[in-house]
Amino acid sequence: MAYVISDSCINCGACAGTCPVGAIAEGDSQYVIDAGSCIDCGSCADGCPVGAIAAE
Repeated sequence: MAYVISDSCINCGACAGTCPVGAIAEGDSQYVIDAGSCIDCGSCADGCPVGAIAAE
């Protein structure tokens, strides 16, 4: 079960630097997580300053 980024994302990029497998990339209006690459570690959720990331 991959993590997902909600519409609460402020596009700051803090999460991208915390992902150990590089599954997070900048999308059109917010950052997105590649579900196929996500290893469900939760590092991104811990690094998000607005709590926009949660388990799917």
